[in-house]
Amino acid sequence: MKNFKIAVIAGDGIGPDVIAEGKKVLSGIAGLDGSFNVEFTDFPWGCEYYLREGRMMPEDGLSILKDFDAIYLGAVGYPGVPDDISLQGLLLKIRKGFDEYINLRPVKLLKGAPCPLKDVKEEDIDMIVVRENSEGEYANVGSRLYPGTEQEIALQTGVFSRKGCERVIRYAYELAQKEGKSLTNISKANALGYSMVFWNEIFAEVGKDYPDVPTSSLMVDAASMFFVKNPQRFQVVVTSNLFGDILTDLGAAIAGGMGLAAGANLNPEKKFPSMFEPIHGSAPDIAGKGLANPLAAIWSVSQMLDFFGEEAWGKKVIAAIETLLLEKKTLTPDLGGTAKTDEIGAAILEILGRK
Repeated sequence: MKNFKIAVIAGDGIGPDVIAEGKKVLSGIAGLDGSFNVEFTDFPWGCEYYLREGRMMPEDGLSILKDFDAIYLGAVGYPGVPDDISLQGLLLKIRKGFDEYINLRPVKLLKGAPCPLKDVKEEDIDMIVVRENSEGEYANVGSRLYPGTEQEIALQTGVFSRKGCERVIRYAYELAQKEGKSLTNISKANALGYSMVFWNEIFAEVGKDYPDVPTSSLMVDAASMFFVKNPQRFQVVVTSNLFGDILTDLGAAIAGGMGLAAGANLNPEKKFPSMFEPIHGSAPDIAGKGLANPLAAIWSVSQMLDFFGEEAWGKKVIAAIETLLLEKKTLTPDLGGTAKTDEIGAAILEILGRK
């Protein structure tokens, strides 16, 4: 029997609430299937850990995590801890340390999910955003000069390496080719004359190896407009770290809200563990009240199952979420229901058990 070892960092705020439901669903699926087992190990890292220990995770945290098959992350953020500390000290440290250079974020309008756009059908919003995840604008290279004076200067440098750009762009081409879909490249080369021109050149170079993949390129501002006005034009999207972060939050807004937004941080070669997470915030004001929507955390379980090679179960989880949304019997308040957070995992498993 296959045994998948999963490190769980539930994090802060509603993180523990939603991750508990994801664990419930994943354990239940393992029981229903019978051919694999999941083994969870919990780590109490995050902002509250920082307030006690002065760091977001132990100094040897990456060494502790490196032998797991996957990392399941909740939400990070807490009053009193600056956002740059919480992000740099945990999430980005893991992404960079484990070379999780692919960030996959589905933007898909599920059946029964709310959509703020007029006259849009489910099939009109169905894309996957491939975001560069290890360098770019989030490399955190820069300096502060003349601090505290009128001449103070802040320098922030984006890092775009040929290797870093090429591997994420090639991954996107491979995905588009495999699924028979178009590929849209999103950049801002008119204003960023070094990094984004370089990115576009590599997109064109790699594209020569995939002549059968239909492609287009858009400026990020135009892409933001078309995400709203014409989302059906997007199938596979590839873009840089910052643009991918912003566009997928916009994507979540048009595809059911942040409560349905999941993300995978992949090391495709599996040299290091990959990390799966809901991409919403920690919402500490509603933590522990049973109000949080765990469907994004459960969707990220679907992504984890795909990565483990259990694609059939990954599809079944998405179908179960759609059934839950359509039946409207067990939904959290953000989706118009009265169910508590800890009722959702069991409801998903009940639906999966019908199949």
